[in-house]
Amino acid sequence: MIGSANLNIMIKAARKAGKSLVKDFREVENLQVSVKGAGDFVSKADIAAEKILKEELLGARPTYGWMAEESDEIPGQDPTRRWIVDPLDGTTNFLHGLPHWAVSIALEHKGKIVAGVIFDAAKDEMYFAEKGTGAWMNETRIRVSGRHRMIESIFATGLPFAGRSDLPATLQDLARILPACAGVRRWGSAALDMAYVASGRYEGFWERRLNAWDLAAGIILVQEAGGLVQGLDPEGNIVETGEVICANEPIFENFAKVIRG
Repeated sequence: MIGSANLNIMIKAARKAGKSLVKDFREVENLQVSVKGAGDFVSKADIAAEKILKEELLGARPTYGWMAEESDEIPGQDPTRRWIVDPLDGTTNFLHGLPHWAVSIALEHKGKIVAGVIFDAAKDEMYFAEKGTGAWMNETRIRVSGRHRMIESIFATGLPFAGRSDLPATLQDLARILPACAGVRRWGSAALDMAYVASGRYEGFWERRLNAWDLAAGIILVQEAGGLVQGLDPEGNIVETGEVICANEPIFENFAKVIRG
């Protein structure tokens, strides 16, 4: 798969940041960690990875805007294009030695996500998609699951922690969805949850209160893999609201109906 110049820049940057993270992950017990908020940690590894991504992406496209988890937003000279970056999605997993975390990079053009890369460096799985060219994992074209029945389907979500206000709504979601499906998974990385929907490992995913960098790359991946992506409010802008439902097309309507209550 030969992508555009921008996609190749994104893949190269993700690999470079992923290599740095893997090195730190091997020494995770020795990392110096500071507390950023209840249940939300930031490490030297996270900040170092973002520095690499910033140098690679803005070095190659200095006029683009920049939005990322660990640094201030930068408006670009080109107001139509913006990098949306999460250097380490799944930070808590990383800091606990769990090999389920990813580098996530999206390119936004005129308010739409047009390219996305999610790199699971611990497993060497590079997910990427670009508008109109399909979705891929390494050298393999990926598609959403072909399952048609909710009762045979596995879904993913995030569970609120540390007293977050969306816990009651999520518990209500689970009360509705668990009796109707084959299981719900909570693996701690929204980016990989969406990559797994794109590759058919999950039938669907939903979550509230995400940040733009958590889900931006996943939007284009699921869409290019043949899936559907909406907000919990169907008219809402997913990147702005941070609320998302995605699934394969046969499941989507019933799944969304259950989650939306």
